[in-house]
Amino acid sequence: MKIFLSSDMEGTAGVVDWSQCRHGQPEYAYYRTLLQDEVNAAIEGAAEGGATAFLVNDSHSTMSNLRPDALAGRARYLSGRHKPLYMMQGLDDTFDAVFFVSYHGSMSGSPATLSHTYNPAAIAEVRLNGVVAGESGINALVALGHGVPVVLITGDDTTAAELRPFCPDAVGAVVKSSVSRFAADSLHPQEAREVIRAAARRAVRTLPSASPPAIELPATLWLRMRNPDLAEMATWITGVEPDPADPLVVTLTDHDPVRLYRTFVTVVLLTRGIAE
Repeated sequence: MKIFLSSDMEGTAGVVDWSQCRHGQPEYAYYRTLLQDEVNAAIEGAAEGGATAFLVNDSHSTMSNLRPDALAGRARYLSGRHKPLYMMQGLDDTFDAVFFVSYHGSMSGSPATLSHTYNPAAIAEVRLNGVVAGESGINALVALGHGVPVVLITGDDTTAAELRPFCPDAVGAVVKSSVSRFAADSLHPQEAREVIRAAARRAVRTLPSASPPAIELPATLWLRMRNPDLAEMATWITGVEPDPADPLVVTLTDHDPVRLYRTFVTVVLLTRGIAE
């Protein structure tokens, strides 16, 4: 049984500020160890449930946050920036399940600690087939493209709820409750790891009845940008259409969920420079 694990960082128990999850900040070294422990808890729980192979795609910031020698389960480690499939790089149809670990709520989700949707400076809201989507829902497009079920998500309660419309059977390991964008009530790190480990074990045992994400095709991503210049720039990309009724909105529609995801990632990367 082969597991693909995409790890972010903002959903880690105890993390409530950007300084705690950015390279070069004094607190980062400590909080990256909490992330590592939660990733390992997910791997260990999955192994207890019968999983035998793991690929961890480090998907946060510079995508070099974990110590490969400290990964449980002798997991392969995919790290570094400029990945064509970004947070979902490495997934293919040889995997049995997808885990989202330490994920966070969408930019428009509330309350959601450290909420954003890929780029908070450019993107104000994303909807997938009319439903508000965070990074988990958008990333589920790639899982759908390869026919692989998303069976676990860890983070706060808002994050778990946002995935449900797209992956209704995914097990949610809630390790903190968001109070605001910069405050949360977190479990003790040891308890958070126990919750994740148990959830991962339970998640892999659902695989006989698990299904790929429930996203109807062709799928449409609706993006509200931060300003009209960003929206206009997004339309330079083939397949991205302006909304004649709203200069802040663009839409992307495709029968191929992986291609739709790649077009979205291109919008993110193109608008990042001007937004910053």
